[in-house]
Amino acid sequence: MAISLHSIPSLSPSFRGFNLNHPSMPCFSISPNPPRHPCFSCRPATIFPRAASSGSASLVSTSDSLTSSLGKVEVYDLNGNAVPLSDLWRDRKAVVAFARHFGCVLCRKRADLLASEKEAMDAAGVALVLIGPGSVDQARKFVEQTKFKGEVYADPKYSSYNALSFVSGVLSTFTPSAGLKIIQLYMEGYRQDWDLSFEKETRTKGGWLQGGILVAGPGINNISYLHKDKEAGDDPDIKDIMKACCL
Repeated sequence: MAISLHSIPSLSPSFRGFNLNHPSMPCFSISPNPPRHPCFSCRPATIFPRAASSGSASLVSTSDSLTSSLGKVEVYDLNGNAVPLSDLWRDRKAVVAFARHFGCVLCRKRADLLASEKEAMDAAGVALVLIGPGSVDQARKFVEQTKFKGEVYADPKYSSYNALSFVSGVLSTFTPSAGLKIIQLYMEGYRQDWDLSFEKETRTKGGWLQGGILVAGPGINNISYLHKDKEAGDDPDIKDIMKACCL
């Protein structure tokens, strides 16, 4: 899809934050008639400059309350089997990315960025995991569409997001920097999956949640790095993630 930069100041109201046909929908579009089918570019990934408002990311001194909360969380694999969240890093180190939702265009870019480092993660014995707030069916569609190289799990109850106290809300979803990133991603060929985005659970819950990235293990209490997005598309520096997981 070609985009004229001269048209950017007059973007439709849906880009400013709300789709007029679906006023509760927390997503972005850059045209009045957004594409209904995802399309992905094979071009090399572009790393966005780290924003000054980047979310918290640091070595973590794990509290008993956090590990206790995470220990109660279950996610679901692509076969629908329940898996304790902490089992994902009990016997190994893992980079765990939490997506806003499975249709999110910003999350698909982040998934590609992390997957570009999977060879180095494999060499260091580190697992790459992505969790999304949605159903197992949505998780399967995400894998089918993106060909994501890591493990994918669904969190239909949003339990992991609540345990980690991720940011949620309209003001953290619709920001100028997120809008500019979405324009760039569309120009690269990425697309929001509108079928997934318009499903009720995503529209009313998951679409307002921000995600993050966690590096943990081996050992359920061994959380060494945690980034919480302050806004949609608040990507941490990939070098910080690799330093935490693989050095």
